[in-house]
Amino acid sequence: MKVLANDGISQSGIDALEKDGFEVITTTVAQEQLINYINENQIVVLLVRSATTVRKDLIDACPSLKIIGRGGVGMDNIDVEYAREKGLKVINTPAASSHSVAELVFGHLYGLSRFLHSSNREMPLEGDKNFKGLKKAYAKGTELKGKTLGVLGFGRIGQATAKVALGAGMKVVAFDPFLEKANLELEFFDGQTVNFDIETISKEDVLKQADFLTLHVPAQDGYVIGEAELNSMKDGAILVNAARGGVVDELALVKALESGKISRAALDVFEKEPQPEMGLLMNPSLSLTPHTGAATNEAQDRIGTELAQQIASILL
Repeated sequence: MKVLANDGISQSGIDALEKDGFEVITTTVAQEQLINYINENQIVVLLVRSATTVRKDLIDACPSLKIIGRGGVGMDNIDVEYAREKGLKVINTPAASSHSVAELVFGHLYGLSRFLHSSNREMPLEGDKNFKGLKKAYAKGTELKGKTLGVLGFGRIGQATAKVALGAGMKVVAFDPFLEKANLELEFFDGQTVNFDIETISKEDVLKQADFLTLHVPAQDGYVIGEAELNSMKDGAILVNAARGGVVDELALVKALESGKISRAALDVFEKEPQPEMGLLMNPSLSLTPHTGAATNEAQDRIGTELAQQIASILL
C-alpha cells in the first residue's frame, strides 16, 4: 500500500511505515496535479501538513484513498466531516508538537521582554555607530518571573505552555470553555515531579490579569481577540498568537500597538498565509516567525512515528 507524504514526513516516520510494509512517497505534488497523481499511483494514505489542502473535490475524485493524515494539530485545511461521511479515516497528531509550540511561545516572550526582536534588527545597522544609544533604548526590559501569564485555550498546547511558565516562576491564569480544572505535572531532569492544579476562570478575568497573553485556540468564526478584548487588557501587556491565523484581529492589534495599549506582540500565524500583510512584517513592535511552532526535529519525529502507528492500526 502506498503512502504519499505530500508535505514531507520525518525519517522516523518513513522507517516505521516501511517496516510495516508500506511504500512511502515523499514527492511534493502540486495542488492542481494532486488528484491525478493519487489516482495514477493508487495512493491509499495521503499525509499533509499545512501547505496541502484536501477538499471535497479531491475526496470525491480519489476512490483509492482510505486515510487522510495531518501532521500536526489543526485540520482546517481538510474537509474533515465530509471525508468521514465518505468513509475515510481522518487522523492527526494533537500531542506530538505541544512542547515545541510552548517553547516557541517562550522564545518570543523572552525576546520581546528584552527587546531582542528589535535589537537583532538594529545592532547590525547601528551597533558600531550608536552602541550607547541602543543600550539606552533597550534598557527597560522586563523579567517574566513573578508575572502573570494568561492562557486562552487550555488544551494540550495551552497546558504545555503553562508548564513552561510555571517552571519560569510565573503565575498562570487560564480560560477554556470546555474545562474547569487541570492538573499539570512538571517533570524534571532527575525524575522529580511537581504537580499544580489550575482552575480556569472567565475570559474577561484572564484578559484583565495577564501581563502576558498567549492564545491556543482552534480556528473559528470571528475573532477571539478583537478591539474590545485588547482594550480590556492591562496597559503595556504583551500578546503572542501561535495558534491559528484569524483568531486575532490584526488591524486592531496594530492600532493597539501604535497607541501603546499593547506594548509588543508576537505572531507565528497570520490571517493571510503565506503572504502576511506588509504592515505586520514591517512593524517594529512585532516579533514574527513563519508558522514554525511545530518545526523542531523532536516534534517532527514524534509526528512521523505517531502517524505511522495510527496508519498501521487502521490498515493492518
